[in-house]
Amino acid sequence: MVGTLSEFQKLTDAEQYFEFFDLAYDPQVVNINRLHILKKFSQSLQEIETKYVEAAEDERLGFYREALENSYATLESSSAIEQKLFKVFHQKPQNIVMLSDIGNDDEEDE
Repeated sequence: MVGTLSEFQKLTDAEQYFEFFDLAYDPQVVNINRLHILKKFSQSLQEIETKYVEAAEDERLGFYREALENSYATLESSSAIEQKLFKVFHQKPQNIVMLSDIGNDDEEDE
């Protein structure tokens, strides 16, 4: 691994993370799932920081690389809706009527 933790902390774009870790990626997959990949990656980084507090820099960067690979692979084979990474996917809709709640008018006329 060529980069340092200090260099890693300066990255801002999804593509920069892939280039930093020298990981192949499909630009179309990243463009469609950018926020979801980064959200899942961020969640993984939090877990790594908690679990591997004493890890050496190169070891930590290895965990980060693996986390980015896993985040990308998850959203490459699954949809963002299935992953439900953002709060909005967990909120119950308000002020709407579900189609299943609407009765059939023909049955009432009989």
